[in-house]
Amino acid sequence: MEQFGQWEVVGMAGAFMAGLGGLLALMLAVANRSLFVYEDPRIEEVDGLLPKSNCGACGLAGCHDFAEKLVAGEVVAAKCTVSSPAQIAAIAGYLGVEAGAVDKRVARLACAGGRHVAFLRAKYVGLSTCRGAAVVSGGGKECGWGCLGLGDCASVCLQGAITLNEHGLPVVDQEKCTACNDCVVACPKGLFSLQLVKDKLFVACKSRAEADLAEAACEVACTACGKCVADAAPGLITVRNNLAEIDIGRISEGRREVIDRCATGAIVWFDDQGRPERGAAAKKILRKDDLPVRADAGV
Repeated sequence: MEQFGQWEVVGMAGAFMAGLGGLLALMLAVANRSLFVYEDPRIEEVDGLLPKSNCGACGLAGCHDFAEKLVAGEVVAAKCTVSSPAQIAAIAGYLGVEAGAVDKRVARLACAGGRHVAFLRAKYVGLSTCRGAAVVSGGGKECGWGCLGLGDCASVCLQGAITLNEHGLPVVDQEKCTACNDCVVACPKGLFSLQLVKDKLFVACKSRAEADLAEAACEVACTACGKCVADAAPGLITVRNNLAEIDIGRISEGRREVIDRCATGAIVWFDDQGRPERGAAAKKILRKDDLPVRADAGV
């Protein structure tokens, strides 16, 4: 067998590797050409003009997905509720389209049980977060569905739209809220939802306890009395599992008179500034101090 010198072997190996590299490069070039998917360069430009929050408030997976839909003409720029008016105008101007308009959404809290109207069955001591408290016997509040008032929602709100009032209850600033959905995700009790500002009727309670137990735990709880059902358009409001529920598809039929006979004020009407109003029959809340802890609570 013919023997090759050391440098001849090295040369052959180098030639082989060079040939293999060239072949692989050719294969990659062919694959790149055959598998290439064209993307409109405007998508990256529009994506750069978006807030990069990837919050999902627009109903899409993230800002890049929204940019794709914008360039395709499938959504309007105004659908990005996190963007400022100036940002929306800049995007629309770049694409040469109308900014469009969408009905504003806002986060609303389905609980009115601050510390002055809702009892505690135990005092929670631990990590000062709602999520932390929720894993310790539900957080100590007598109503197992109620707001824990430790402010996880306020902490995640980058717009500063949520603050806690003197009774430990989150208050949403309608003007600042961009319906980003962060508070909805953060609340371990599932009390936040995104609602259209134009829809004024709302049930500010999530308690499923029976009437007497619900009101014993929280003075503003829904007692499922059915008066709102009787006063609303047929089928607009129903009572299921001890709680009044509004048919969201028909909520535009709601009228302020529906809340008038609610004795606890659990069903409310939002005014133009986003403040909840209670009906005429609702008991007045005069107490300012926190309610005491009740060790014999039964809810």
